[in-house]
Amino acid sequence: MSPTPSSPEPASSALTPTRRLFLGLSAAAGTAAALPAALGTPAASAAPRSFASGFEAPTAARAKFRWWWPHGLVDPQEVAREIDQAADAGFGGMEVADVHHSSSEPLDPEGHGWGTGPWREAVEAALTRAEERGIVVDMTIGPSWPAAVPTLTPQDRAAVRELAHGVRYLASGEETSGALPEPEVEPGHGVESRELFAVQAVRLAEGASPEDRRTALEADTLQDLTASVRDEELAWTAPGEGDGSTWALIAYWERGSGQRPEGGPHTEPVSYVVDHFSSAGAQAVIDFWEENVLTSRIRSLLHGPAGGAVFEDSIEMETDATLWTHDLPAAFEDHHGYDPVPYLPVLVRVDEDQVFSFGPDTDRRALNDFNDLLSQLYIDHHITPLQEWAHGLGMGYRIQPYGLQTDAVAKAAIVDTAEGESLGFKNLDDFRSLAGGRDLAGKKVLSSEAGAVYGGSYSTTWDQTVRTIAREYAAGVNMAVLHGFSYADAPGAQWPGFAAFTPYSGGVGYSESWGPRHPTWQHVSDVSGFFARAQHTLQSGTSTIDVAFLRQKGYAGSGFGAAHFTKEGVRHGWTHQFVSPRLLRITEPRVENGRLAPEGPAYGLLVFEGDAFSGRLPTMELDTAQRMVEYARSGLKILIVGDWSAPQEPGTDQDSAEELAQAMEELLAEPSVHRVDAREDIPDGLAALDARPAVSYAQASPLLHARRRDEELELYYFTNSSDSEPVDHRVTLPADIDHAYPFALDLWNGAITPLPVHTRGEGTVEVGVRLAPGASMVIALAPHSWIRDHGEPGRTMPPGHLKNLRVDETDADQVRVEGRKAVVRASSAGTYTTVLSDGSTTSTTIDSVGDTLDLTSWELEVEDWRPGGSTTETDVVVHELSLSSLVPWRELDGLADTSGIGRYTTTVDLGGGWTGGHGAYLDLGRVSDTFRVTVNDTDLPPCDQQDTVVDVGPWLRAGSNTVQVEVATTLINRMRAFRPDVYGDVSRQDYGLLGPVRLVPYGQAEL
Repeated sequence: MSPTPSSPEPASSALTPTRRLFLGLSAAAGTAAALPAALGTPAASAAPRSFASGFEAPTAARAKFRWWWPHGLVDPQEVAREIDQAADAGFGGMEVADVHHSSSEPLDPEGHGWGTGPWREAVEAALTRAEERGIVVDMTIGPSWPAAVPTLTPQDRAAVRELAHGVRYLASGEETSGALPEPEVEPGHGVESRELFAVQAVRLAEGASPEDRRTALEADTLQDLTASVRDEELAWTAPGEGDGSTWALIAYWERGSGQRPEGGPHTEPVSYVVDHFSSAGAQAVIDFWEENVLTSRIRSLLHGPAGGAVFEDSIEMETDATLWTHDLPAAFEDHHGYDPVPYLPVLVRVDEDQVFSFGPDTDRRALNDFNDLLSQLYIDHHITPLQEWAHGLGMGYRIQPYGLQTDAVAKAAIVDTAEGESLGFKNLDDFRSLAGGRDLAGKKVLSSEAGAVYGGSYSTTWDQTVRTIAREYAAGVNMAVLHGFSYADAPGAQWPGFAAFTPYSGGVGYSESWGPRHPTWQHVSDVSGFFARAQHTLQSGTSTIDVAFLRQKGYAGSGFGAAHFTKEGVRHGWTHQFVSPRLLRITEPRVENGRLAPEGPAYGLLVFEGDAFSGRLPTMELDTAQRMVEYARSGLKILIVGDWSAPQEPGTDQDSAEELAQAMEELLAEPSVHRVDAREDIPDGLAALDARPAVSYAQASPLLHARRRDEELELYYFTNSSDSEPVDHRVTLPADIDHAYPFALDLWNGAITPLPVHTRGEGTVEVGVRLAPGASMVIALAPHSWIRDHGEPGRTMPPGHLKNLRVDETDADQVRVEGRKAVVRASSAGTYTTVLSDGSTTSTTIDSVGDTLDLTSWELEVEDWRPGGSTTETDVVVHELSLSSLVPWRELDGLADTSGIGRYTTTVDLGGGWTGGHGAYLDLGRVSDTFRVTVNDTDLPPCDQQDTVVDVGPWLRAGSNTVQVEVATTLINRMRAFRPDVYGDVSRQDYGLLGPVRLVPYGQAEL
């Protein structure tokens, strides 16, 4: 996780039904697990019947929680109880993590720290209960992050390394004698030794000064003086006496960095971060686990159904010097074919800043090669051995593969499960980067560390969390690992219990510590059901994407988007992912029928421009350019942006410049390739290539989507990415299966309903989509026989004569299939004309529709949650009020600082004439945060929490009707009063049913 402030919580809004034929559903969303064996292998089949049963009652793709423990200061019985709490609430996994940034008292790392006996006993308890409850337990690879163990000191070769430099400036002819210049950066914690790596002298460029932010040097004057050093002393005279030049004498020292894992101490002795670029570092992790963690019982449980994945957080290697690894020059020369030592001056850093320069071009090329090496070393010496070891335990390996300037896109293809994060990722394209690696490698899951908000502890709503994850789903995520679930108690904790990230350095910190301490936990099974259905959908079939956007560097977490597609393209239906040269080498995708990786994402277009991380310079590796030529000759459409008349290789070696120029010339000559001068010209290039998105929108909109295809079923996940703008238009879907018929899938209650109003085209199906801000839905295309097999759950399946029902248009609000009949629904009386697909028309009369009723009078019962007799106990005080209008709780007497659960009850008399031909929508207006609806003592199925318009028609009756709306809140209003020193500056939230609330009748009659 990275501490980046999040955007403010969006305001909720409501939509009322329109008099047009549109599909209206809503929601938001998260993911987790496994992998096909071979690269490029498509995910498992999602046959319609098996998919539907898994959608209606999802269990296989449930969301998970980070589970924060205060070391091993946990009670095994409480650990088991918290497994029950998560399982009962509909979540599928818990990730054990030793995280306690909020702790104000010592936590006994020696007796109860990570990896100690009490910690192991708690792990056994967690795994045992998880196996009984059918959920999984993931294990973080070390105490906090990055990976570290207590069996190392910074002096060990397996500990993370750095190269520290010292510099002394001499005038020409000046003599130095004695000790070498000391490092500019002081040694880190526990660092007691160092090794001299090299000593160099190099002349400053004319006009350069040691005071410059980046001192210019003349590369061709560099002298290696290492052999002249004796006992760390040197006698040397700067050349060119009297010529007025200045020389830099630079000493380089290799040493441990002394980096410790975040938020410690976690162990006694203290843990140190391992070298992530050497096999010794990975082996130190493995050895510690084998010798100190993996009891026979834990090993057995991990091999069982409760064993999930070993998890590793992002690559947050922190040093004020230069990140290094032992024997780096040999690895560099083996990888790139030249010695990096002459380029050391431009590689060294102080506090991440470059110190010296050989010129921008040389600096860039040398750094490109250095970072490329780190990518490969991380893959070869960290990912590969740790993943093999995890597999030997019967577990998967899930990592956040970004951090540093390394190829996260390629790493996402190699690991079992790559993960991004809501907090540190700057936009959805960071997820699309990792999704490109996952999909080209044929992996199944991309997860997200989801929902963390800076400053959001106890004020983060499920509404906000669902909207955030729903958008990530559209960018390739299909597993949410929610941030997070804190263990109940810890020394120094205050009500409502231990929370890992709040208080944080005296402030509010990061959200959220979900669990029974929150009033909204009473409703959380509705939210978890949404996550599980969305993830079930997005883990089915094979991900299918329009555009592969090739980047010269596979960074993630940068926020860099795809020219045109990120801002303009997605608003018209385009989908895109990012690929890197290394990813293409790893996966070797082929082109067939104009599609790149036809068994996988089946990209129909490849786009590239100059290196976005280097001023859009036209750089390309030779083998990548040659690969592009092969793709083009096999029929793949390629759009090139910018001037490529003089391409360059990215690194220092330019021996292949002529071959690269020839390859690019050949590429540009291919008929399936088109080049445009600038990003602004991309639409013209798309037109020239006749390139179109697979899914097209009738108008530009904030609608985002993800497509999953299978031989018998196609799935389209849609979400409205706007916080204020509704979506209300038609979309055209490719229909690659025979006799495709559209179905609406409700992500909140599991209902699967046919959509008779649609238009069939040549290989397409056009349907209407209507979504409230933040809402989500799924449309499935399946053989029309699915209407027999999977009607609306709980209702009679429609008979065979409805299976071919197709309506082209209607002037009513909707045509629906309900049970064994098709009905026309409208919000006002009248005669409505429906045009069937064969061109025939039919008229349907709705005799009467009642008037809209404003519901203003309510009886309100509030459960006021307050601190109880202990850290984890909550007292509940009940308030009862009669309301003549709806206002936030903070405006009601005695409720300004109240958090909890409110039950709003009202009575509606519909008169004796109310019949089965009538119904109504309950438009709740604004609600904060979660809500449930009960009508006439019947609890309605889970409601879409993003669209507060609820169809209550089936539960209404003639005469008097009782309507109850139960609302649950965050805890922030109570926390402001209870701990004003921490939360007092947070604004009060508007709690409750805020309305306006209306009962909006409709009429319907059989078609």
